[in-house]
Amino acid sequence: MADNTYEAIVIGSGISGGWAAKELTEKGLKVLMLERGRDIEHVKGYVTAMKESWEFPHRGQRTQQMIKDYPVLKRDYPLNETNLDYWAVDKDSPYTEVKRFDWFRGYHVGGRSLMWGRQSYRWNKWDFEANGKEGIAVDWPIRYDDLAPWYSYVEKFAGIQGSKEGLDVLPDGEFMPAMELNCAEKEVKKRLEAYYKNQRKLIIGRSANITEPLQARTKCQYRDRCWRGCPFGGYFSTQSSTLPAAMATGKLTLRPFSIVTKILYDKDKKKATGVEIVDAETNQTYEFKANIIFVCASALNSTWVLMNSATDIWPDGLGSSSGELGHNVMDHHFRTGAMGIVEGLSDKYEYGRRPTGLYIPRFRNIHDDKRDYVRGFGYQGGAGRGRGLDVAEFTIGADLKEAMSVPANDWNINFLGFGEMLPDHSNKITLDKNTKDKWGLPVLSFDVEIKENEKKMRIDMMNDAKEMLESSGVKNVQTYDWGYHVGMGIHEMGTARMGRDAKTSVLNGNNQVWDAPNVFVTDGACMTSASCVNPSLTYMALTARAADFAVSELKKGNI
Repeated sequence: MADNTYEAIVIGSGISGGWAAKELTEKGLKVLMLERGRDIEHVKGYVTAMKESWEFPHRGQRTQQMIKDYPVLKRDYPLNETNLDYWAVDKDSPYTEVKRFDWFRGYHVGGRSLMWGRQSYRWNKWDFEANGKEGIAVDWPIRYDDLAPWYSYVEKFAGIQGSKEGLDVLPDGEFMPAMELNCAEKEVKKRLEAYYKNQRKLIIGRSANITEPLQARTKCQYRDRCWRGCPFGGYFSTQSSTLPAAMATGKLTLRPFSIVTKILYDKDKKKATGVEIVDAETNQTYEFKANIIFVCASALNSTWVLMNSATDIWPDGLGSSSGELGHNVMDHHFRTGAMGIVEGLSDKYEYGRRPTGLYIPRFRNIHDDKRDYVRGFGYQGGAGRGRGLDVAEFTIGADLKEAMSVPANDWNINFLGFGEMLPDHSNKITLDKNTKDKWGLPVLSFDVEIKENEKKMRIDMMNDAKEMLESSGVKNVQTYDWGYHVGMGIHEMGTARMGRDAKTSVLNGNNQVWDAPNVFVTDGACMTSASCVNPSLTYMALTARAADFAVSELKKGNI
């Protein structure tokens, strides 16, 4: 083979791209993985992972210069001193907004697999059926049973800690031993489940943090500095897990600084032939050829690539023949809930820095419960206790040390709702050809907002949290709604949805682009609906499933 010819190309190196590279190489294919940003080597590249807060010039906080330089990132917590270089630079990679959209991206090897919140939940059977039953958007072309074995497959490799609960609404998985709720969470759990007669549950948040050694990875060290990169491999990331596996085959070539500008398409064969890239460092253009292409650049960038491809045949891009490419943008809406004080535990304190919290699975609009909106929400959160007396005189020496060893506050607990956002054709992204990025490429324009269904749901998300806390004996309960703009959840989904009909969807039930069957999209772009649980585990399962299908079809000569 020539140096620019491979059997498969993977666009993107985040959670989905890493899985695609692993699966395709382990099945014998010669694979090129293209990443638009720089390389970050496992362990060596995590330059702030071992730093204490006092080792940062500004204790890890944001500066006025950072606020000026990152007008989008400053909108929420991602702007900070501890991992600033993990986030895309606003001025280099701008976008335009018809309506406000908070797009927080990571352009480097591993993508947001280095910074993700690691919450890992299976969808339930109703999640795949709801669109069809309710007449919303289009029906999923798959069901839970189609994905269940692939959930198990990826869970075993990624390493998911959690407790088996036997809940229909939140299916159990292949779990490592669960992390433990703290004393305040246990007390609230006991009272809450008794009050609601076990119709509502409070469990440990299931997360991709390993509690036993796995592969070459050491179990979680309870440092809770995950988003700086973990030198121990204590959580799942491309660097700690899928990339080493792919590299071990000897069949993977990783090329960073490679911005894919388009997928090359042969209109006579009705298949893709490869990709065009621009080198992010030299601005030189190159072409690479392959039989299979996996588009895993993250939901919105994957669709950008499709929109920029085969425009001589479809003016709106490859996969646009249905009129749905770029539409149905989804996220999880949150930033509303309640918090309060747990009394009676003044003699107890936390141990370690557990990298997950509590989780309350969805209980609205299931079984006999009916609301004035559809779908539902779950809660993430946790209980904690502050440390240190705020006394001006204790600013140095032994007095300060003694003061800091004394818990200063009561136990507090927070229930933060995460709600499902419905797919809606009017929520869309388009190419803004009048605005260019650092490399002279057109940028995305966002026209996305939450609708009435989400607004009604948010009222319950706040009031139900208050009711549950108060019924569990929590004192001084305060509700909050800090406001939400789409994108803040960093769970972008939709824009190239799966479906049963080429006339109403971009992808079929195997994640193939209807218009180019050797092109697969397996990241958040493919999602037909959003559920209310974190989506990354589903991306992993869909990617592994699609890769298995793709290699099988390639060997049969069907693609």
